[in-house]
Amino acid sequence: MTSQEILIGAHTSTSGGLYRALLEGQRIGATTIQFFTSNQKQWKGRAITSEDLALWQKTVAETGLKQLMSHDSYLINLGCPNEENLIKSRLAFQEEIARCCQLELAFLNFHPGAALTGDVQECLDRIIESLLLMEPLLEQGKTRLLLEATAGQGSSVGHRFEQLAYILKAVEHKIPIGVCIDTCHIFVAGYDIRTPEAWDQTLAEFDRVIGLQHLYAFHLNDSLKDVGSRVDRHQPLGEGKIGWECFRFLMSDERTRHLPKYLETPDGPELWAKEIQELKAFVLPTKETLTLAE
Repeated sequence: MTSQEILIGAHTSTSGGLYRALLEGQRIGATTIQFFTSNQKQWKGRAITSEDLALWQKTVAETGLKQLMSHDSYLINLGCPNEENLIKSRLAFQEEIARCCQLELAFLNFHPGAALTGDVQECLDRIIESLLLMEPLLEQGKTRLLLEATAGQGSSVGHRFEQLAYILKAVEHKIPIGVCIDTCHIFVAGYDIRTPEAWDQTLAEFDRVIGLQHLYAFHLNDSLKDVGSRVDRHQPLGEGKIGWECFRFLMSDERTRHLPKYLETPDGPELWAKEIQELKAFVLPTKETLTLAE
């Protein structure tokens, strides 16, 4: 694989304009990025103007970044038992899909939802109902929705492969859908990924329950907390309970090396540039790795 064929990046900042996320990605040596299309802590999203869109398209062409992914608002809960907040969540998600289609993004990553005070099964069914409402909007673009595997913290759902499969199989024939694995999340949810042997078992389980054909992306994060703790605390790669062997495996195994990977580790662009270089070094010839480091 060449440097440009390795799809690796981070969650970059749109401060100053959407296009700035692309430029930050380019600065850290990324070949792909994830970003928020709007303020992740507000219900009402920003409108994308024709000027915004033109500058975005120009910068995409100039940077050559691919497989771009949005992360939806943290407020959205498509399985919310409270009707008022469920309506808000669905409207906000519709707005997010519309922006993703405008920007021609490959993926929209989202946390499935949380049961809160309600029943888990009812939450899962409500998420399915919410997603099926999005079918007309998704037909207007090429964006694929990605269910993010969660840590199982609090009342969130999606921390077991069986829950993700339940949602996916109910909607896959109606809307474009897939899964994004967050390494910190599945680790603290109870799936061991610290060694190649552990990854073999976890991928076999994923394939049995969901199907590897539905795996489209990874969030790369080490974990402050141990396996099965169900506490979501990201750490820099190699500085947590998971360790570097996990990430070496993902960069080199034929089942995972081609999939886009997005860093969400703490400390920002300076760390991401270093981590991207280290991840690329697992698969690039030594000469090309040295060139990247200069």
